[in-house]
Amino acid sequence: MPRSHPPYAPEFRRQLVELVRSGRTPEELSREFEPTAQAIWNWVRQAERDAGRRDDGLPEAERAELARLRRENRQLRQEREILSKAAAWFAQETGTIPSGSSGS
Repeated sequence: MPRSHPPYAPEFRRQLVELVRSGRTPEELSREFEPTAQAIWNWVRQAERDAGRRDDGLPEAERAELARLRRENRQLRQEREILSKAAAWFAQETGTIPSGSSGS
């Protein structure tokens, strides 16, 4: 299994994208630098999305926001589950049933 590589610096990515735009091929750049040709192609496509020249995916800012919202949603679901279990435990301990007026 391939080892994971730390993310390349944004400036390095921008430079390689500019080299592709100036006429160099990702395959050629892949031999000269470390990233794979596929990674370079992906960076070029993402740069085109971010610039509004492609509409087959989300711009980077929207991708980052979507990832943040998904993390937040996952955490909120976990917190809701914990609170639900705690309420059930307290109800059992005190012999009362929660009112259920929370609307959930």
